[in-house]
Amino acid sequence: MKKILYILLFCGWYVMSLLPLRVLYLFSDLMFPVMYYVVRYRREIIRENITNSFPDKTYKERIAIEKKHYRFFCDQIVETIKEFSISPKEMSRRMEFRGLDEACSDLEASPYAYVFLYLGHYCNWEWISSLGIHLPDNQCCAQIYHPLRNAHFNNLFLHLRGRFGSESIAMHNTLRRLLSKRKEGRKAIIGFISDQAPKWPGINYFVPFLQRETAALTGSEQIGRKVGALYYYGEVERVRRGYYVCHIRKMEAPESTDCEYPITTMYMERLEQQILKRPEFWLWSHKRWKRTKEEYMAVCAMESDPKARVQLLMHREWLREHGYEVK
Repeated sequence: MKKILYILLFCGWYVMSLLPLRVLYLFSDLMFPVMYYVVRYRREIIRENITNSFPDKTYKERIAIEKKHYRFFCDQIVETIKEFSISPKEMSRRMEFRGLDEACSDLEASPYAYVFLYLGHYCNWEWISSLGIHLPDNQCCAQIYHPLRNAHFNNLFLHLRGRFGSESIAMHNTLRRLLSKRKEGRKAIIGFISDQAPKWPGINYFVPFLQRETAALTGSEQIGRKVGALYYYGEVERVRRGYYVCHIRKMEAPESTDCEYPITTMYMERLEQQILKRPEFWLWSHKRWKRTKEEYMAVCAMESDPKARVQLLMHREWLREHGYEVK
């Protein structure tokens, strides 16, 4: 039954993807009032995140950002569906990469095998997987992903992300797969979307981000040190509806710095600048700040053993999620 449902879902999305984007955008326009006024998809989370990130804006200004975000979210849904059948030629026309030649040249000249491309859930991040179209034959690309709980949707997105030659590497298998790719002898550009909320066992670093001390994922920088990666940031810009440009810019840590994770800090700063410029294109619907520095520091003061500290933090989170008051 599960296999049949997957086939039906795949066929339905594929048939829909054959429609021109201008027709799909009509569906998006019809979808917006349903998503915003009827379904209210994660509206409380989105509103809370925008309110806390822009305390100086008026209520009217924040609602305007909220509505623009929902409109773009609907666009992204149909753009993702279009990826099922879009040709490499059309994708290259709609998703442009600038600065890629420099990154490829640096990678070729480097004795190491990897460029780590930092990205955020900003604009259409799914179309970034088309990067492989533009790479020379001796280089490849991959993206690190967190497997979805729903196996059907997970398989669908693996298919989409692999259409243009990009490999999907599960987050828990990152270092092992990168080391095996090095043995294969091909240099690679690896995409990391690093603006998710890390789980308690992975929290060890906080940075100022959108008015709050925010837990940052440091695993990509730690792995980069082990494999000698070059670091770049992908600043995605929406030129107009259905057209994007990804500006690929190098990130280098200062020679002298007291910062424990300078690349991670630089990434969060650049992403914040992008969001402040056009906030509607960031994914506001995820619970980015559900793990706070205050709670982390309070538990650190209570418990010195790292393993016991993580267990206590995870226990407190479970209590909160199930309606218990935690002080």
